[in-house]
Amino acid sequence: MAVLKLELDTQEIIDNFFDDTKLLGIVTTVKDYRFCWNLNNLLGLNFRINHDIEINLKRKKRHYFFSVYEYHEPNSALCHYLYNNLYDGEYLLPEFKNLDFLWLMKNDTVTEEYLNQIKAMLRNIPGVQLVTELTNEKIKNKEYLIF
Repeated sequence: MAVLKLELDTQEIIDNFFDDTKLLGIVTTVKDYRFCWNLNNLLGLNFRINHDIEINLKRKKRHYFFSVYEYHEPNSALCHYLYNNLYDGEYLLPEFKNLDFLWLMKNDTVTEEYLNQIKAMLRNIPGVQLVTELTNEKIKNKEYLIF
């Protein structure tokens, strides 16, 4: 008896999610709650943890929970999501083991000028060691960023 195996094609969902997005990778020596506090106080943002979109992955017979912080710009459709890339020794995106956080901007056009301004402000935050722009092509496990 042949077993029919169905696979869900998620490529269209992934492509739609990453339309009009910009992604930054951040290396810092600061814990996630302290880093968000710095972002909120030094940059005038309002990042808040959102447990509803927390990323839950099962690897090695264990569950890993990657926190996601969210900020919606007032009077704009632009949303900012800050993903914690490390939880209990496991990485959300293993291809970026050197990155502590991933900052995704979506739902509105992000100009190069705006992106450069964000990168410059991030580099001035205490404990931030590296800020780099990531292209969608570099991400092997895009589905892990979708909530």
